[in-house]
Amino acid sequence: MSHLTKIKSIENLTHDVLRVVLDKPAGITYIPGQAADIALNKLGWSDKENCFTFTSLPEDDEVEFTIKTYPDHHGMTNELLSAQPGDEVLIYDSFGDIYFKGPGMFIAGGAGVTPFIAMIKDLEKQNRLNGNKLIFANKGKADIILEDYFKSVLDGNFINILSNEDLDGYEHGYISPEIIKKYDEDDLNYYYLCGPPPMMEAIEGHLHALGIASEFIVKESF
Repeated sequence: MSHLTKIKSIENLTHDVLRVVLDKPAGITYIPGQAADIALNKLGWSDKENCFTFTSLPEDDEVEFTIKTYPDHHGMTNELLSAQPGDEVLIYDSFGDIYFKGPGMFIAGGAGVTPFIAMIKDLEKQNRLNGNKLIFANKGKADIILEDYFKSVLDGNFINILSNEDLDGYEHGYISPEIIKKYDEDDLNYYYLCGPPPMMEAIEGHLHALGIASEFIVKESF
């Protein structure tokens, strides 16, 4: 089922990531961490659905998506670069297997952090952030989405790792078993994963090698 709404505002969060805020249609429900297919309601685009994660909370008065743009793909994210407030959008019903199950380590690569934005906002609102960590992998510092927000709410439990830059205060390289072990703690029961498929596959392998059972690894099943 689709819900027709309009763009309220659109702005850049980073050089290639947009925050898109929409009027909240009646009947939209979701759990922090879930996603929905959306489409632009204009000629040639209304049947071209793309999946994005809600980065607002279910009780908010508006709906927000945090979207990485790929101009060279000539797809929906490129169209959003020229979108304006008032443009119509179709939102479909929510879905997804990533939701909070208990204290853990959130492991994200690039735009894969988007499910964790809503989850961390929700935990902050409930004063339940203690005992959770975020390890966020990017190419460079300029790619880090919401760095100031995550620093403010997670402090030392926000760990950045950069593959293309070696900066003070940031880990350098890729998420490895050694990085996971360095920041792991006994009371981190769950490992929440979201990122590009090759990264997901590699990290899941690292977790299994560290003795983490599949039931404690939370990721999308598709």
